[in-house]
Amino acid sequence: MFILGLFGLYFLTGAYHVYKPLPDGLDTVTPYRQADQVEFLADATWLDARGRQHSEHDIFDAALDMIGQAESLIVADFFLLNRFAGKADGGHRPLSGELVEALVERRMARPEMNALLITDPFNTLYGGVMQPLFSHLEANGIPVVETDLRRLRDSNPAWSAAWRICCQWLGNSPRGGWLPNPVGETPVTLRTYLALLNFKANHRKTLVTDGPDGWIGLVTSGNPHDASSRHHNIAVRFRGQAASDLLQTELAVPAFSGDTTISVPDLAQQNAGVGTGTEIRILTESRIRDAALDMINAAEDGDRLDLVMFYLSHRAVVKALLGAQRRGVELRILLDPNRDAFGREKNGIPNRQVAMELHAAGVPLRWCNTAGEQCHAKMLLVRGRGGDATLLAGSANFTRRNLDNFNLETNVQVRAHDEAPVMADAMAFFDSRWHNEPDRIHSLPYADYADHSRLRYWRYRFMEATGLSAF
Repeated sequence: MFILGLFGLYFLTGAYHVYKPLPDGLDTVTPYRQADQVEFLADATWLDARGRQHSEHDIFDAALDMIGQAESLIVADFFLLNRFAGKADGGHRPLSGELVEALVERRMARPEMNALLITDPFNTLYGGVMQPLFSHLEANGIPVVETDLRRLRDSNPAWSAAWRICCQWLGNSPRGGWLPNPVGETPVTLRTYLALLNFKANHRKTLVTDGPDGWIGLVTSGNPHDASSRHHNIAVRFRGQAASDLLQTELAVPAFSGDTTISVPDLAQQNAGVGTGTEIRILTESRIRDAALDMINAAEDGDRLDLVMFYLSHRAVVKALLGAQRRGVELRILLDPNRDAFGREKNGIPNRQVAMELHAAGVPLRWCNTAGEQCHAKMLLVRGRGGDATLLAGSANFTRRNLDNFNLETNVQVRAHDEAPVMADAMAFFDSRWHNEPDRIHSLPYADYADHSRLRYWRYRFMEATGLSAF
């Protein structure tokens, strides 16, 4: 009887935390706003014809500029902000230190300023290590909110149900433990690994400031994380009312995490943007999925659809792409080969398995030409025959975990004519990676990483369906 009762508790706990209500302010879509000065930004790493690696950084140069011009408020939300490198080699840009120092310097220059960092508990290994970057911020009056992941739904209920019953009450100790650190040198406790296996995160990457010309928002796929500094990433920066909408979505996280409140200027007094014909809105969590499916399903014969994605595995999205191919949409899909993970070699799941399925249906597909770094961009661009274009870009991979209300995610959706600067730059970004240039080898043909193993295909399908995966 005791065993049956324990099993019933386990089952009910698992089911409840998969479907429970989300905290207020999550799973949001804002209205489209007229916007001006909408910019598409990209960080790029490529190999030249001699095999030498080169990198360019635009995204965090723009973020540092925003921080340096902020007047009364800075709210940053980044999944990874640490110096953990795993087994990756050196030569990285110290993005984490640059961002933290920029925040501290601006706070010192304007002591009346409110600044806040929202982040994920992975940066302290779920309370298992001290994070000196956070201590430095807090010592200078900048609070750090670690998202309370327990309030989110469980993507891996087979483990999380047991963890919630037996282990979530144990807390953790930053004084270290006896197990090897998965990303650093300081040993960690067993409790770090038990929390890690929940496989969920505040995966957002956003920045909002009030600059001299009003509110500025940045939504990106990039992290201010040293070992990620050579990754391929994209971002959209914009001004006006959509930036204050972004701020509102971010304030929901400290509200349910119970850590801090900050004074926010009157959001009603914002620059509404001029009538440039470019519109932008903010989407979080499953609203990103809905927007992606709407974009793909609305594409018709002769329209062009370009997708670049770090992880592609969501079954509804895959089926929608196959449907678009059958309708005559001109598809081009550029994927990370899922080979590199901070000095460790991965097995190609899930992208190579999804690529096999798409390739068999005739979908044109290429691989990012990675050499230790990751093709970490997340971007969907649809162009109509009449010149209209829609861009969806931000933090969300197209996976069950990222799109089905398990992780916290933020994307922007932009509508404009395909000649608008933001669209022209996004198209140029994709075209340069698809076609390569004589001295910039960005992508490789499908055959270079093709994997036709049915066993690994069904392994991907099982992992995607159950949540027993890190993607």
